[in-house]
Formats: sequence, C-alpha cells, structure tokens
Amino acid sequence: MPFLPSPPPFPADRRTAVRDVLASLVVFLVALPLCVGVALASGVPAELGLVTGIVGGLVVGLMPGSSLQVSGPAAGLTVLVYQAVDDFGLATLGAIVLAAGLLQVVLGLLRVGRWFRAISVAVVQGMLAGIGLVIVLGQLYALADAPQPSGSIGKIAGLPRLAVTVVTDPGAATAFLVGAGTVVLLLLWPRLPARLRLLPGPLAAVALATAAAVLLDLPVARVEVQGLLAAVDPPGPAALGRLADLAVIGTVLAFTVIASAESLFSAAAVDRMHNGPRTQYNKELVAQGTGNLLCGALGALPMTAVIVRSSANVQAGARTRLSRVLHGLWLLLFAALLPQVIGVIPLAALAGVLVHAGCKLMPVKELAPLLRHQRGEAAVLVATAVAVVVTDLFQGVVAGLLLAVVKTAWETSHITIEVRELTGGRRVVSLGGHATFLRLPSIMERLEELSREREVELDLSGLRHLDHACRISLENWVVWHNGAAPRAVTVRPPATDRLGGRTGGGGAGG
Repeated sequence: MPFLPSPPPFPADRRTAVRDVLASLVVFLVALPLCVGVALASGVPAELGLVTGIVGGLVVGLMPGSSLQVSGPAAGLTVLVYQAVDDFGLATLGAIVLAAGLLQVVLGLLRVGRWFRAISVAVVQGMLAGIGLVIVLGQLYALADAPQPSGSIGKIAGLPRLAVTVVTDPGAATAFLVGAGTVVLLLLWPRLPARLRLLPGPLAAVALATAAAVLLDLPVARVEVQGLLAAVDPPGPAALGRLADLAVIGTVLAFTVIASAESLFSAAAVDRMHNGPRTQYNKELVAQGTGNLLCGALGALPMTAVIVRSSANVQAGARTRLSRVLHGLWLLLFAALLPQVIGVIPLAALAGVLVHAGCKLMPVKELAPLLRHQRGEAAVLVATAVAVVVTDLFQGVVAGLLLAVVKTAWETSHITIEVRELTGGRRVVSLGGHATFLRLPSIMERLEELSREREVELDLSGLRHLDHACRISLENWVVWHNGAAPRAVTVRPPATDRLGGRTGGGGAGG
C-alpha cells in the first residue's frame, strides 16, 4: 500500500480537524476506565492514573516521534509498579519514574531507540503473557472484594479459598457477579450490532455495572476519591535520596527497559495500522522519557504508549496529533469537574476490565504456530512467562533474554561431521560449520569413537568459525592421541589458520 503524503502535525483543514476531535472523544472514553483501573491495580490512588493519562495527552501528544499512538498508564506495568510501591513506598515511586524518564531521554538522545527493536519478540510476548497472568490472578480477588495474598504463588494457592468465599459470603458473591458481568459484556461487545456499539466496550461495561450498583444499592466496594490536587505528591529529598539504593536502581532499570520496549513495540504495531508517516524511534523514546520525567515529578504512574488507545485512535479516523492532545484535555476536564463520578464506580467492575485486559495480553493465537514451526521460540515465550509469574517482572525478563541468547547461540553453533574412507585404511574426518564450546562434547565424543584403531586426518578447512575452547580441546586431543595411539592424527587446518598459528603436515599442530 503506497504511503500518502505526510500530514502536518495538526489539521490543515476543517474536515480533518472534525475527524480528529471525534477521534479524541473515542480515545478519551477508552482511556478513562483504563486509567482508573490501572492505578487501582498498581496500588495507588485512582487520580494518579488520570494524571499520567493527562500528561500523555497534553505533553507527549505534542512531541514528535509517532503521530498517532497514544500514551498513558499501561496494564503491562501494573505488576512492576505494585512491587515498587510495596517495596519502597508510594513516596519513592515518583523518584523512580523520574529517574527512568531521565534515562529514557538520554537513551533517545544517544540514538539507542532503534536497538529496542532487536529484543526477541518471544521474550516480549512471554513478558506480556506473564504480566497478563499476574494481573488476572490479582484481579480475581478484586472481583470478589477480597484481600489478595502476597506473591503470585500465594494467589494461586489461595484460589480454592477464594472460590469458597464467593459461594458462602453474600457480599463477595454480589461483587463477583458485578465483576463477572463486566467481563462477559466485554467479551460480547465486539459481537453486538454496530448501532449498539456507539460507546467503547470498557466504558459501556463500567457504566452499566455502575448503574446497576447504584440503582440496586448493591453492597460492593467503590473507588475512593481524594481529588486530583490532593493525590499529586512530588518526590521530596528523602525519596530522591533512595535512588542511591541498589534495589531502587534495579527497579529504575526495569522501568526504563520495559516501558521503552513496550512503547516502541506498540509504535511498530501502530505503524502497520495506517499509511501515514512512520515512527521516529529515537524521538519517540525522548518523548516517552519527557512524559515520565513530568509524571515522576508529579508523583504519578509511569507511562508507555498503549496499543489499546492507539488502535482506537487510528480506527476512529485520526490523522494528526490533535486527537491525542485533546484526549488529554478531556481527561483533565473530567478529573477537575466531575471527580465525584469516579467515587460511585464499583471496584469489581474495574477489576473485570483488567481481567479482560490481562487475558488479551496473553498471545494465545501466536503460541500455536510457534509450537508447530518454532518450538525454540515457543519455549522462550513460555519460560519467560513462567519466570515472570514465579519471580518478578525484572528477573523474569532477564531470564527470558538469557534463554533467548542461549537458544540463538545453540542454533548458530551448527556443526557437521563427515567421514570419508580412503585406501590404506586411512579415514578423513571433515568438520564444517561453527565449532563452539556448546557443541564441544559431541565433537570430542565423535572423534574419539572414529580414531580408536585407524589413522585419521582431521580436516578443519570447512569450518567457518572455531572458538577458543574448541581450538584448545582439539589441540590437546591431537597431542594425547599422537602419544597414546599407534598411528598419528594429522590436521588439515582452516583456510585462515585458527588452530594455534601452525600450518602444514602432522603432529599436534597439523
């Protein structure tokens, strides 16, 4: 599909402006329940999610990078934020987000943004799957207004007790029905006739659940509201001083890597949805970092580019940055003028929205083809997801990256061993491909088996790579065999002498 001429940053005509205004309303309606729900799932006041959404619209929306993707609090960071708040306190969260934003800006200015595209897709999908599982595990308890056990293993172990509570406790059963009804409505929403889907699914589901709770006076927990300005808490000197702690530094790095990767992967996905200008990755990384700098200074949640809001923006017909800027303005007006509306929303309804969002993070459709054609990638995906659930987000992603590197090293260290029989009882053993330490056991076992009773010529001319470990092992094996066997081993070295600098005839060197 040919690219259309690049549109200006803001509408150049009235028709485009109208489309962008209408698209901004759609994005606002999608973002509102998600901002509140992500904040509560992260263990912070609901207003802080709105602050991050406002900054994502009014600040990041104005900056260059990607013209149509929308930024705000993301479900993919709820696990990491919850852990940070639990470990270091809400006061330190702003300092962590601020430091991560500063690091993002530096990385963008150093033109590192494009390198985030080199992260294994299987690791990213595994990370998102693990995050989705953790979100679902936690929000199942919120569906029933029940306290959550600590840790993912504790949440899994507590599921039978939660089921008993839902069955035996009328209050928990009521809340669970509200949350489950929200999930069911979200699942059915795309299948309803278009005329009934005027509102985005998350907003419609939360609105209907809230209306039912209010009209029926249901005994369910509601969102606690303290006001936008009251929720803003800039980090003080004590919180900034904690940035010297090693554990806090690790969290800052985790925020930086995961938020940047999620934003830039989202940008790549959004670019496939439209035929306008492509994302400038380094500028987008600077924009995301600037937004996180401001969010950290306000003590709010970290932000990333969010695929749900971004796809809604594109599908609503947005053409310029105006739509995402205006969505931030609508969030600001709502939080300033109608904060009491948030206070009537049932927590179970927002939990239902997040359960649905968590399930959508799991790459179920992608896993089946991987199992058929790329089992190594599927193993990396599953292992990363399990590691995220069992340990934490940072350790799980590091484990996934290490596994992906090992898998790639194993696949690229392909070695072939061919045997040719010559007259006079001689045997030529030819090695080809990449001889690395990963294949060393199989190489040595094969050579020892072939050279027990016959003279062997070891042909290394077909090797494209011979690492240090293999070189030393082959040299030692030749020396040992020439001293222990009745017939010597001779070596035909690689074209570029990689076997100790010796060329020619026999003995240990060749």
